[in-house]
Amino acid sequence: MTGKLDLDPVLVARARELARRAGQPVVDLARSHTTVSVERAVLRLAGVTGADPDGIPWVNRLVDAVVADVGLGHGVAAPVFDALVREDIADVTLLAQKAAAGSVRFIQPTGRAATAARRAARKAVGAGVRQVDRRRVERDRLVKRYGDPKQRPWIYLIVATGDIYEDIPQAQAAARAGADVIAVIRSTGQSLLDYVPEGATREGFAGTYATQENFRLMRAALDSSSRELGRYVRLTNYASGLCMPEMATLAGLERLDMMLNDSMYGILFRDINPIRTFVDQRFSRQVHARAGIIINTGEDNYLTTADAVDEAHTVTVSQLLNEFFAHEAGLADWQLGLGHAFEINPDVPESFRLELAHALLARELFPDAPLKWMPPTKHMTGDVFRGNLLDGFFNLVGTMTGQGILLVGMMTEAVVTPWLSDRDIALQNVRYVLSAAGGLHEDFVPASGGFIQQRANRVLGEAVDLLERIGDQSLLTAIAEGTFGIMKRPADRGKGLDGVARHEADYYNPASELLEEGLTR
Repeated sequence: MTGKLDLDPVLVARARELARRAGQPVVDLARSHTTVSVERAVLRLAGVTGADPDGIPWVNRLVDAVVADVGLGHGVAAPVFDALVREDIADVTLLAQKAAAGSVRFIQPTGRAATAARRAARKAVGAGVRQVDRRRVERDRLVKRYGDPKQRPWIYLIVATGDIYEDIPQAQAAARAGADVIAVIRSTGQSLLDYVPEGATREGFAGTYATQENFRLMRAALDSSSRELGRYVRLTNYASGLCMPEMATLAGLERLDMMLNDSMYGILFRDINPIRTFVDQRFSRQVHARAGIIINTGEDNYLTTADAVDEAHTVTVSQLLNEFFAHEAGLADWQLGLGHAFEINPDVPESFRLELAHALLARELFPDAPLKWMPPTKHMTGDVFRGNLLDGFFNLVGTMTGQGILLVGMMTEAVVTPWLSDRDIALQNVRYVLSAAGGLHEDFVPASGGFIQQRANRVLGEAVDLLERIGDQSLLTAIAEGTFGIMKRPADRGKGLDGVARHEADYYNPASELLEEGLTR
């Protein structure tokens, strides 16, 4: 018997083995398929940049042209680099422009031509991977120079104006007020765009478009804040939706520090095809592993659609699956910002004790992971005084259970997009709790055999039972039946399915080859 909850180590080991058993068929599926976004990510690493006059990225134009001529199942790298030689073109972006104009045709090379094309593709993609490596080294150097925040959990705060040039001063103001991690919320609907917009943007709705230039601008601004404040300020965005692999790649190239990257969020809450999602998430996590990026998973979202008491075990199951998928892709424990949330109805008797049990269960199951603890949203009523009190209770649970990343709750949640003054009040709440009770996790030990221990062990037992059922029927079937977040998502439906292909015998992806040869660096 171990830890504050007296969890049965045999049962914990059983849960992990069942998660592996449920997840391995999905990994095998991902290893045998590709998607248009995976192939676009490969070409982005090879140096394709820019967009046509209509705003469609050249990398989309190039992949579409290759698919039209030879299909997706071979991968695009060999046909593209074979065409560069045949057409005597030195620049891959110029090739994309010519392909879009219809002046280049693609073939699947064989023999010596295939060998030469693969060699050239690996060299070009390798240059992009080395840039990701350099940005990781750069982060390590800056963290050593400026230092990490003195306290845990790290304070994570959102900006979401829609205009990158408005986001920047808000992010810098938040950092001065104590935020350690700045998350730039993505524009509503971007996860369903099958392309990444180009350039700096000023017109997002309820968030700012995630683009490489916006990444670069915000990263530079927060580096300036790091110098000013004497601590490294981290930047977060999203590697999710139909362009998950490309977002991960751009994040690695521009030195983002965290990315929202959940194995099932896009399936459940954006109706993206399950196979497309699992293929894309494996590649994106390989990139995150190489880039030294911490992922944030999205289990908290299940509790906005399902009951946070009755379905608490589905959060634990998803955390275990996310851990397995992450480890398989090369991520280390320190990169696993596994998600969970303070979403029990406050009118439920003993709701605070239940929240303590759930948060401590996550902490003890994943002791080396920087868990991401999410504030109340579902039961915020517009009463800002009640909301601020609920956020204070949330902050208290965070410090009592040793969470790693604490998202700042807003008293105006579900009422308005927060003003700077709202964020300042919310940060005051966090600062007070962390200052007054920052070491409380050292003293807090639930009663042996008491309410909190019993609740945590019950949730773990229910999670094991659910994993047993998933193992009997398959994860894809469980998702189709609405096991997580009560959303039913069959594997043969959903957005983006037409962008998935099974590998042909001669499939080649130099990025996957390089990443799997050296997953850590």
